[in-house]
Amino acid sequence: MLTAPHEFEIRDLPRPSPRDNEVLCRVRAIAICGTDAEIVEGTFKGRWPRAYPFVPGHEWSGEIVDAGEVARGFGFIEGIRVAGTSHSGCGYCRMCRTGRYNLCLNYGREDLGHRQYGHYTPGAYAEYAVQTIKSVFNIPDTMPFDVAALCDTASIALHSVKRPGIDPGDVFVAVGSGGMGLLTAMCAKVLGAARCIVVGGGKRLERARGLGFEIVDYHDGDPVARVREMTGGLGADVAVDSAGTKDSVRQSIGMVRKGGRVAFTGIPKEPSSIDFQKIVLEEIDLYGVRANRNTMEEVIPLMADGRIPAGKLITHHFKLADFREALRTFNERIDGALKVIVEP
Repeated sequence: MLTAPHEFEIRDLPRPSPRDNEVLCRVRAIAICGTDAEIVEGTFKGRWPRAYPFVPGHEWSGEIVDAGEVARGFGFIEGIRVAGTSHSGCGYCRMCRTGRYNLCLNYGREDLGHRQYGHYTPGAYAEYAVQTIKSVFNIPDTMPFDVAALCDTASIALHSVKRPGIDPGDVFVAVGSGGMGLLTAMCAKVLGAARCIVVGGGKRLERARGLGFEIVDYHDGDPVARVREMTGGLGADVAVDSAGTKDSVRQSIGMVRKGGRVAFTGIPKEPSSIDFQKIVLEEIDLYGVRANRNTMEEVIPLMADGRIPAGKLITHHFKLADFREALRTFNERIDGALKVIVEP
């Protein structure tokens, strides 16, 4: 329970009850997300969360223990194993009706049905969580709960790669070597990229190499020049920036060839200088990425059969009572921490 920026404690709360279109789930695993860490810090205070106290957490898996009448009609009953995602659109606005519920025009209007779990709607760092059936997805019995907790991250990575598009044989660059960056490389490979280059630093790059990706360490010089050198001076076909820094935004654009495509899934905290002359004269396409839309059901089978080996990114497990240590491990990248799992 967050009580103020960077202040939290374990509290006992009444077990929530689901409404007609909701399910009550026993949470089995939650993955710490970079956004979680910033919500804890108070980076988005007033928006995520709107007020304290607040329960964060949105990358989770578990099983249904109770369901509302409408939810039951759709087959959501006790014992069903599910993974959750954060966005639940109102279902009625233009964006929702065209499938882009991540851009719901009624964002923030809980009175009109919108939810964003773990951001401004209570989340999953708890033994039980309530979510609408629009934001939970069945997972196979063979998928471990800790791996299933990565479905939300992997679905965002898939959306990040689908936005710019991958053509067979493309050269792909993931700018950022954290969990999201590595997942975008996995997704690009599944969709047909011939080469996947990961730009980053530290122990995470060794994990990228172990996954079969080419690597560029930004500590060793200009990563743009290195990527261009590796691609015969032309640049990559597609880049996805998950780092979200003013430098990574600029570098991602600089790494792609004429006619290249760049997607941005990291949320920049400060303005970045963009070379719009290059964008115009070289017809560079830029894509913003807001979470994901309709990719949970696409990514779950790819994870289940091992084509997206997301479980290889899990480095640590902690009990919920040890959340402080779990968060420190994630923030300080202790022992090369990537995806840190919390288990209630």
